[in-house]
Amino acid sequence: MQRLECPSCGQRVYFHNIACACGTPLVFDPEAGRFAEGLVPCDKLGELGCNWAAQPGTTRCRSCTMTTTIPDLSVEGNLELLTRSEAAKRWVLANLARWGWFTDADPGPRMVFEMLSERAGEAEVKVMMGHDNGLITINVVEADDAVRIERQRQLGELYRSMVGHMRHEIAHFLFERLAVLPGFLDEFRAMFGDERADYGEALQAHYSSPKAPGEDYISEYATMHPHEDWAETSAHVLHLVDMTDSLMATGLTGPELPEPGYDPYADTDPDHLLTVATAVALAVNEINRALDNPDVYPFVLSDMTRRKLAFAHRWLSQGATMAPALSDTAPADAAPADAAPADPPAPPAPVAAG
Repeated sequence: MQRLECPSCGQRVYFHNIACACGTPLVFDPEAGRFAEGLVPCDKLGELGCNWAAQPGTTRCRSCTMTTTIPDLSVEGNLELLTRSEAAKRWVLANLARWGWFTDADPGPRMVFEMLSERAGEAEVKVMMGHDNGLITINVVEADDAVRIERQRQLGELYRSMVGHMRHEIAHFLFERLAVLPGFLDEFRAMFGDERADYGEALQAHYSSPKAPGEDYISEYATMHPHEDWAETSAHVLHLVDMTDSLMATGLTGPELPEPGYDPYADTDPDHLLTVATAVALAVNEINRALDNPDVYPFVLSDMTRRKLAFAHRWLSQGATMAPALSDTAPADAAPADAAPADPPAPPAPVAAG
């Protein structure tokens, strides 16, 4: 995330802040990517702490407008879980806006979100996170750190977060946006495999005989189906670019880092970007180890995963300017991404996505 400043006094403020220490209310302009004065705040400011500006002629921001279903807020804890989940969504949308996705200049279709909770009063209900033809389902219970960490342990995952879930599921929708572009599907299938392969069969095979990621996949879940390989790979592109952007925004330099002012979102050379991002990841991992904490980015990038990351980066960084001009729907041979994975062995049933 880029460095942000108070529009009144100029001191540093942070993405989720709703007020500066000088007393100025902070309203974020997602189109400009900065806090600005004279904006009407989203009407979810009071309830959810949303600090984004309302869209012109409406009362809600572009992020809150995408949410069509929310959990029962009379159930204890659901309001806080929804607040954290919406904050993660805004973070990812702000990242994607750097490449033009879902901005005013992007006339293409938007996804919608149903934010559901397993906590439904006295009973618990099962919520499957996933994407289906533009509808993204998020289980807000995973915004609870204790729940998330336990499910990460059950599933044997190296990384799991609400931001990660958002990046993964939105990547499925972006596949549909990109699938209309000439050349995308042919190139995708040559590298990731045929996404028309039966998803249900792949899901069953994955959980009955899971495969190690080896040299060809960024994660174990990516081995399940080409759609999941794409979503996992794309999420990692966003992890790496945002991590690099955040470090560069601090002004820190080093022998393996670019000069101050480097913008990873503007870098059109994926090999250079991945080299820089790898150096950033290694440095931050070392800092975490000094504090006896897990690695921030505990993944090794093989030659094949670098090629997949480069492919995803090239299309994601340019797609927002190309996809809308063709069609709002994917061609018939582009199967919709169904990212609702099966349960791990132990209850309550978490979902492996993102």
